[in-house]
Amino acid sequence: MKKDRVLKVALFSKYTRMGASSRLRSMQYLPFLEDEKIVVDVFPLYDNDYLHKLYASKGRSTAKVLQRYLSRLYKLSALKKYDVIWIEKELFPYLPAWAEALMARLGKPYVVDYDDAVFHNYDLSNHKIVRLLLSNKINKVMRNAATVIAGNAYLAQRAASSASKKVVIIPTVLDNRRYQAIEADNEIPIIGWIGSPTTETYVLELKEMFLALKQTVSFKIHLIGATQQIQDKLQGLDVEVLPWSESTEASYIEQFDIGIMPLIDGPWERGKCGYKLLQYMACAKPVVASPVGVNIDIIDSCQCGYLANSAEQWKTSLNKLLQSKQQRQLLGEAGKKSVRDFYSLQVQAPLLADVFKLVSHR
Repeated sequence: MKKDRVLKVALFSKYTRMGASSRLRSMQYLPFLEDEKIVVDVFPLYDNDYLHKLYASKGRSTAKVLQRYLSRLYKLSALKKYDVIWIEKELFPYLPAWAEALMARLGKPYVVDYDDAVFHNYDLSNHKIVRLLLSNKINKVMRNAATVIAGNAYLAQRAASSASKKVVIIPTVLDNRRYQAIEADNEIPIIGWIGSPTTETYVLELKEMFLALKQTVSFKIHLIGATQQIQDKLQGLDVEVLPWSESTEASYIEQFDIGIMPLIDGPWERGKCGYKLLQYMACAKPVVASPVGVNIDIIDSCQCGYLANSAEQWKTSLNKLLQSKQQRQLLGEAGKKSVRDFYSLQVQAPLLADVFKLVSHR
Protein backbone atom coordinates (compact mmCIF):
# COMPACT_ATOMS: atom_id res chain seq x y z
CA MET A 1 0.00 0.00 0.00
CA LYS A 2 1.33 3.42 -0.91
CA LYS A 3 2.29 5.61 2.00
CA ASP A 4 -0.02 8.44 0.99
CA ARG A 5 -3.08 6.21 0.52
CA VAL A 6 -5.91 6.57 3.01
CA LEU A 7 -6.62 3.40 4.98
CA LYS A 8 -10.35 2.75 5.11
CA VAL A 9 -11.86 1.06 8.16
CA ALA A 10 -15.46 0.00 8.81
CA LEU A 11 -16.27 0.10 12.53
CA PHE A 12 -19.11 -2.15 13.66
CA SER A 13 -19.66 -0.78 17.16
CA LYS A 14 -22.28 -2.04 19.55
CA TYR A 15 -23.63 1.42 20.39
CA THR A 16 -23.49 5.06 19.41
CA ARG A 17 -21.36 7.48 21.46
CA MET A 18 -24.00 7.25 24.19
CA GLY A 19 -22.76 3.74 25.01
CA ALA A 20 -19.67 3.97 27.19
CA SER A 21 -17.93 0.94 25.71
CA SER A 22 -18.29 2.18 22.12
CA ARG A 23 -17.36 5.76 23.00
CA LEU A 24 -14.24 4.81 24.93
CA ARG A 25 -12.93 1.80 23.04
CA SER A 26 -13.33 3.23 19.55
CA MET A 27 -15.05 6.54 18.89
CA GLN A 28 -12.81 8.73 21.01
CA TYR A 29 -9.89 7.57 18.83
CA LEU A 30 -11.40 8.64 15.50
CA PRO A 31 -9.89 12.17 15.28
CA PHE A 32 -6.41 10.81 16.00
CA LEU A 33 -6.81 7.99 13.47
CA GLU A 34 -7.91 10.49 10.84
CA ASP A 35 -4.70 12.44 11.43
CA GLU A 36 -2.89 9.16 10.67
CA LYS A 37 -4.82 8.86 7.37
CA ILE A 38 -7.03 6.14 8.78
CA VAL A 39 -10.64 7.03 7.95
CA VAL A 40 -13.30 5.18 9.92
CA ASP A 41 -16.97 4.80 8.97
CA VAL A 42 -19.10 3.91 11.99
CA PHE A 43 -22.01 1.45 11.91
CA PRO A 44 -23.57 1.05 15.38
CA LEU A 45 -25.74 -1.98 16.04
CA TYR A 46 -28.03 -0.30 18.59
CA ASP A 47 -29.25 3.31 18.56
CA ASN A 48 -29.82 5.83 21.37
CA ASP A 49 -33.47 4.86 21.75
CA TYR A 50 -32.40 1.30 22.56
CA LEU A 51 -29.98 2.55 25.22
CA HIS A 52 -32.54 4.87 26.80
CA LYS A 53 -34.92 1.95 27.23
CA LEU A 54 -32.16 -0.33 28.47
CA TYR A 55 -31.06 2.13 31.17
CA ALA A 56 -34.69 2.77 32.14
CA SER A 57 -35.21 -1.02 32.55
CA LYS A 58 -38.00 -1.00 29.98
CA GLY A 59 -36.77 -4.18 28.33
CA ARG A 60 -35.79 -4.94 24.75
CA SER A 61 -38.18 -5.05 21.83
CA THR A 62 -37.61 -8.24 19.82
CA ALA A 63 -38.90 -6.53 16.69
CA LYS A 64 -36.50 -3.60 17.23
CA VAL A 65 -33.52 -5.91 17.74
CA LEU A 66 -34.42 -7.89 14.60
CA GLN A 67 -34.65 -4.64 12.66
CA ARG A 68 -31.18 -3.62 13.83
CA TYR A 69 -29.76 -7.05 12.95
CA LEU A 70 -31.17 -6.84 9.42
CA SER A 71 -29.72 -3.35 9.05
CA ARG A 72 -26.31 -4.62 10.11
CA LEU A 73 -26.57 -7.55 7.71
CA TYR A 74 -27.23 -5.11 4.87
CA LYS A 75 -24.18 -3.03 5.86
CA LEU A 76 -22.02 -6.15 5.82
CA SER A 77 -22.91 -6.77 2.20
CA ALA A 78 -21.00 -3.66 1.11
CA LEU A 79 -17.53 -4.07 2.62
CA LYS A 80 -15.39 -4.26 -0.51
CA LYS A 81 -14.22 -0.66 -0.25
CA TYR A 82 -12.74 -1.15 3.24
CA ASP A 83 -9.25 -2.34 4.06
CA VAL A 84 -10.00 -3.50 7.60
CA ILE A 85 -13.15 -4.32 9.57
CA TRP A 86 -13.17 -3.23 13.22
CA ILE A 87 -15.64 -5.12 15.42
CA GLU A 88 -16.67 -4.32 18.97
CA LYS A 89 -17.00 -7.72 20.67
CA GLU A 90 -19.14 -9.53 18.05
CA LEU A 91 -21.30 -8.75 15.06
CA PHE A 92 -24.54 -10.41 16.16
CA PRO A 93 -25.03 -11.03 19.89
CA TYR A 94 -26.64 -14.37 20.73
CA LEU A 95 -26.20 -15.71 17.20
CA PRO A 96 -23.39 -18.06 16.06
CA ALA A 97 -20.19 -16.56 14.66
CA TRP A 98 -21.12 -17.23 11.04
CA ALA A 99 -20.53 -13.67 9.82
CA GLU A 100 -17.05 -13.44 11.35
CA ALA A 101 -16.14 -16.89 9.96
CA LEU A 102 -17.30 -15.86 6.48
CA MET A 103 -15.12 -12.74 6.61
CA ALA A 104 -12.10 -14.88 7.43
CA ARG A 105 -12.83 -17.28 4.57
CA LEU A 106 -13.21 -14.39 2.12
CA GLY A 107 -9.88 -12.92 3.22
CA LYS A 108 -11.41 -9.76 4.68
CA PRO A 109 -9.24 -9.02 7.76
CA TYR A 110 -10.99 -7.92 10.91
CA VAL A 111 -9.83 -6.60 14.26
CA VAL A 112 -12.04 -7.39 17.26
CA ASP A 113 -11.97 -5.42 20.52
CA TYR A 114 -13.00 -6.47 24.05
CA ASP A 115 -13.36 -4.39 27.19
CA ASP A 116 -15.69 -6.86 28.94
CA ALA A 117 -15.81 -10.62 29.46
CA VAL A 118 -18.63 -10.95 26.93
CA PHE A 119 -17.79 -14.65 26.50
CA HIS A 120 -19.35 -15.24 29.93
CA ASN A 121 -22.71 -14.23 28.50
CA TYR A 122 -22.54 -17.62 26.81
CA ASP A 123 -20.36 -20.08 28.71
CA LEU A 124 -21.86 -19.06 32.07
CA SER A 125 -25.41 -18.48 30.85
CA ASN A 126 -28.30 -19.68 32.99
CA HIS A 127 -29.90 -21.08 29.83
CA LYS A 128 -28.71 -24.55 28.86
CA ILE A 129 -29.42 -24.03 25.16
CA VAL A 130 -27.25 -20.88 25.12
CA ARG A 131 -24.39 -22.74 26.78
CA LEU A 132 -24.79 -25.66 24.40
CA LEU A 133 -24.83 -23.61 21.19
CA LEU A 134 -22.70 -20.56 21.99
CA SER A 135 -20.17 -21.41 24.72
CA ASN A 136 -17.37 -21.47 22.16
CA LYS A 137 -18.63 -18.56 20.04
CA ILE A 138 -16.26 -15.81 21.21
CA ASN A 139 -13.32 -18.22 21.00
CA LYS A 140 -14.13 -18.63 17.30
CA VAL A 141 -14.48 -14.87 16.78
CA MET A 142 -11.10 -14.34 18.41
CA ARG A 143 -9.46 -17.18 16.48
CA ASN A 144 -10.57 -15.85 13.10
CA ALA A 145 -9.53 -12.26 13.82
CA ALA A 146 -6.35 -10.80 12.34
CA THR A 147 -5.79 -9.14 15.73
CA VAL A 148 -7.60 -9.23 19.07
CA ILE A 149 -7.43 -6.03 21.12
CA ALA A 150 -7.97 -6.69 24.82
CA GLY A 151 -8.55 -4.11 27.53
CA ASN A 152 -6.74 -6.09 30.22
CA ALA A 153 -4.77 -9.27 30.94
CA TYR A 154 -7.86 -11.35 31.82
CA LEU A 155 -9.34 -10.73 28.38
CA ALA A 156 -5.98 -11.17 26.66
CA GLN A 157 -5.53 -14.54 28.35
CA ARG A 158 -8.87 -15.70 26.95
CA ALA A 159 -7.81 -14.59 23.47
CA ALA A 160 -4.49 -16.42 23.78
CA SER A 161 -6.22 -19.61 24.92
CA SER A 162 -8.47 -19.34 21.85
CA ALA A 163 -5.41 -19.61 19.58
CA SER A 164 -5.75 -16.03 18.33
CA LYS A 165 -3.21 -15.01 15.68
CA LYS A 166 -2.19 -11.82 17.49
CA VAL A 167 -3.25 -10.26 20.79
CA VAL A 168 -2.57 -6.64 21.76
CA ILE A 169 -3.45 -5.15 25.15
CA ILE A 170 -4.72 -1.58 24.94
CA PRO A 171 -6.25 -0.43 28.23
CA THR A 172 -9.42 1.61 28.29
CA VAL A 173 -8.12 5.16 28.44
CA LEU A 174 -9.40 8.70 28.56
CA ASP A 175 -8.65 11.98 26.88
CA ASN A 176 -6.53 13.64 29.53
CA ARG A 177 -7.41 17.10 28.17
CA ARG A 178 -11.03 16.72 29.33
CA TYR A 179 -10.17 16.37 33.02
CA GLN A 180 -8.76 18.98 35.37
CA ALA A 181 -6.95 18.38 38.65
CA ILE A 182 -9.09 20.79 40.65
CA GLU A 183 -8.89 20.61 44.43
CA ALA A 184 -12.42 20.28 45.76
CA ASP A 185 -13.38 22.97 48.24
CA ASN A 186 -16.07 21.06 50.13
CA GLU A 187 -16.91 21.87 53.73
CA ILE A 188 -18.05 18.24 54.04
CA PRO A 189 -15.97 15.79 51.94
CA ILE A 190 -17.70 14.04 49.03
CA ILE A 191 -17.33 10.34 48.28
CA GLY A 192 -18.18 9.93 44.61
CA TRP A 193 -19.10 7.19 42.15
CA ILE A 194 -19.86 7.19 38.43
CA GLY A 195 -21.67 4.40 36.62
CA SER A 196 -25.03 3.36 35.23
CA PRO A 197 -28.30 1.94 36.59
CA THR A 198 -27.04 -1.54 35.71
CA THR A 199 -24.01 -1.23 38.03
CA GLU A 200 -25.39 0.80 40.95
CA THR A 201 -26.06 -2.44 42.82
CA TYR A 202 -22.36 -2.51 43.75
CA VAL A 203 -22.82 0.75 45.66
CA LEU A 204 -25.86 -0.62 47.49
CA GLU A 205 -23.68 -3.42 48.85
CA LEU A 206 -21.79 -0.75 50.85
CA LYS A 207 -24.83 0.68 52.64
CA GLU A 208 -24.15 -0.80 56.08
CA MET A 209 -20.50 0.19 55.85
CA PHE A 210 -21.48 3.77 55.00
CA LEU A 211 -23.88 3.90 57.94
CA ALA A 212 -21.14 2.67 60.29
CA LEU A 213 -18.62 5.14 58.83
CA LYS A 214 -21.12 7.96 59.38
CA GLN A 215 -20.81 7.41 63.14
CA THR A 216 -17.17 8.53 63.09
CA VAL A 217 -16.82 11.09 60.28
CA SER A 218 -19.00 13.38 58.17
CA PHE A 219 -19.30 12.91 54.40
CA LYS A 220 -21.66 13.19 51.47
CA ILE A 221 -22.19 10.72 48.63
CA HIS A 222 -22.53 11.82 45.01
CA LEU A 223 -23.64 9.22 42.46
CA ILE A 224 -23.36 10.06 38.76
CA GLY A 225 -25.61 8.06 36.46
CA ALA A 226 -27.54 6.16 39.13
CA THR A 227 -31.34 6.01 39.36
CA GLN A 228 -33.20 8.41 41.65
CA GLN A 229 -34.58 5.38 43.51
CA ILE A 230 -31.16 4.68 44.99
CA GLN A 231 -31.66 7.59 47.39
CA ASP A 232 -34.49 5.70 49.07
CA LYS A 233 -32.42 2.52 49.15
CA LEU A 234 -29.58 4.41 50.87
CA GLN A 235 -31.86 5.99 53.44
CA GLY A 236 -30.03 7.51 56.37
CA LEU A 237 -27.17 8.79 54.21
CA ASP A 238 -26.63 12.17 52.56
CA VAL A 239 -26.91 11.10 48.91
CA GLU A 240 -27.19 13.22 45.77
CA VAL A 241 -27.83 11.66 42.35
CA LEU A 242 -26.41 13.54 39.38
CA PRO A 243 -27.48 12.87 35.79
CA TRP A 244 -24.79 11.51 33.51
CA SER A 245 -23.84 13.26 30.30
CA GLU A 246 -20.61 13.25 28.36
CA SER A 247 -20.37 17.03 28.66
CA THR A 248 -20.75 17.21 32.47
CA GLU A 249 -19.19 14.02 33.86
CA ALA A 250 -15.70 15.50 34.25
CA SER A 251 -16.91 18.62 36.07
CA TYR A 252 -18.93 16.48 38.49
CA ILE A 253 -15.94 14.24 39.25
CA GLU A 254 -13.77 17.30 39.85
CA GLN A 255 -16.00 18.07 42.85
CA PHE A 256 -15.32 14.70 44.49
CA ASP A 257 -12.83 14.31 47.31
CA ILE A 258 -12.62 10.51 46.93
CA GLY A 259 -13.65 8.18 44.10
CA ILE A 260 -14.86 4.62 44.69
CA MET A 261 -15.23 1.48 42.57
CA PRO A 262 -16.87 -1.37 44.50
CA LEU A 263 -17.29 -4.73 42.72
CA ILE A 264 -18.04 -8.33 43.56
CA ASP A 265 -15.35 -10.86 42.71
CA GLY A 266 -17.06 -12.62 39.82
CA PRO A 267 -15.93 -13.75 36.36
CA TRP A 268 -17.74 -10.88 34.63
CA GLU A 269 -16.26 -8.28 36.98
CA ARG A 270 -12.74 -9.63 36.41
CA GLY A 271 -13.09 -8.60 32.78
CA LYS A 272 -13.80 -4.92 33.56
CA CYS A 273 -11.19 -2.34 32.61
CA GLY A 274 -11.27 0.06 35.57
CA TYR A 275 -12.41 3.15 33.68
CA LYS A 276 -14.07 4.69 36.76
CA LEU A 277 -10.73 4.63 38.55
CA LEU A 278 -9.02 6.37 35.65
CA GLN A 279 -11.63 9.13 35.61
CA TYR A 280 -11.11 9.78 39.31
CA MET A 281 -7.34 9.65 38.89
CA ALA A 282 -7.43 12.07 35.95
CA CYS A 283 -9.04 14.59 38.31
CA ALA A 284 -6.36 13.87 40.95
CA LYS A 285 -8.79 12.13 43.30
CA PRO A 286 -7.62 9.26 45.53
CA VAL A 287 -9.47 6.00 44.98
CA VAL A 288 -10.79 3.08 46.97
CA ALA A 289 -11.75 -0.05 45.05
CA SER A 290 -12.48 -3.73 45.38
CA PRO A 291 -9.42 -5.93 44.61
CA VAL A 292 -10.95 -7.42 41.48
CA GLY A 293 -9.37 -7.78 38.05
CA VAL A 294 -7.54 -4.77 36.67
CA ASN A 295 -8.33 -2.68 39.77
CA ILE A 296 -5.47 -4.49 41.50
CA ASP A 297 -2.97 -3.67 38.74
CA ILE A 298 -4.00 0.00 38.56
CA ILE A 299 -3.88 0.73 42.27
CA ASP A 300 -0.77 -1.34 43.00
CA SER A 301 1.23 0.11 40.11
CA CYS A 302 0.03 3.70 40.42
CA GLN A 303 -0.04 3.94 44.23
CA CYS A 304 -3.12 6.13 43.95
CA GLY A 305 -5.39 4.71 46.65
CA TYR A 306 -6.46 1.63 48.56
CA LEU A 307 -7.87 -1.81 47.82
CA ALA A 308 -10.69 -2.91 50.14
CA ASN A 309 -11.82 -6.52 50.33
CA SER A 310 -14.29 -6.30 53.22
CA ALA A 311 -16.65 -3.85 54.89
CA GLU A 312 -14.05 -3.20 57.57
CA GLN A 313 -11.33 -2.49 55.00
CA TRP A 314 -13.67 -0.14 53.13
CA LYS A 315 -14.46 1.68 56.35
CA THR A 316 -10.80 1.95 57.39
CA SER A 317 -9.63 3.15 53.97
CA LEU A 318 -12.36 5.76 53.56
CA ASN A 319 -11.94 6.99 57.12
CA LYS A 320 -8.20 7.43 56.59
CA LEU A 321 -8.80 9.54 53.47
CA LEU A 322 -11.68 11.54 54.93
CA GLN A 323 -9.55 12.46 57.93
CA SER A 324 -6.45 13.50 55.96
CA LYS A 325 -6.52 16.11 53.21
CA GLN A 326 -2.76 15.69 52.82
CA GLN A 327 -3.13 11.97 52.09
CA ARG A 328 -5.87 12.68 49.56
CA GLN A 329 -3.60 15.13 47.76
CA LEU A 330 -0.60 12.77 47.78
CA LEU A 331 -2.50 9.82 46.31
CA GLY A 332 -4.43 12.05 43.92
CA GLU A 333 -1.25 13.48 42.42
CA ALA A 334 0.15 9.96 41.91
CA GLY A 335 -3.01 8.94 40.06
CA LYS A 336 -2.97 12.02 37.84
CA LYS A 337 0.64 11.33 36.85
CA SER A 338 -0.17 7.71 35.94
CA VAL A 339 -3.03 8.76 33.69
CA ARG A 340 -0.85 11.34 31.96
CA ASP A 341 2.03 8.89 31.46
CA PHE A 342 0.12 5.74 30.46
CA TYR A 343 -3.69 5.62 30.72
CA SER A 344 -4.38 8.46 28.30
CA LEU A 345 -5.64 8.62 24.74
CA GLN A 346 -2.56 10.59 23.81
CA VAL A 347 -0.26 7.71 24.84
CA GLN A 348 -2.27 4.72 23.58
CA ALA A 349 -3.67 6.05 20.28
CA PRO A 350 -0.45 5.43 18.28
CA LEU A 351 -0.57 1.77 19.32
CA LEU A 352 -4.11 1.42 17.95
CA ALA A 353 -3.09 3.09 14.69
CA ASP A 354 -0.23 0.61 14.34
CA VAL A 355 -2.67 -2.29 14.72
CA PHE A 356 -4.62 -1.19 11.65
CA LYS A 357 -1.50 -0.41 9.64
CA LEU A 358 -0.04 -3.86 10.32
CA VAL A 359 -3.28 -5.69 9.58
CA SER A 360 -3.65 -3.86 6.27
CA HIS A 361 0.10 -4.25 5.50
CA ARG A 362 0.42 -0.49 5.18
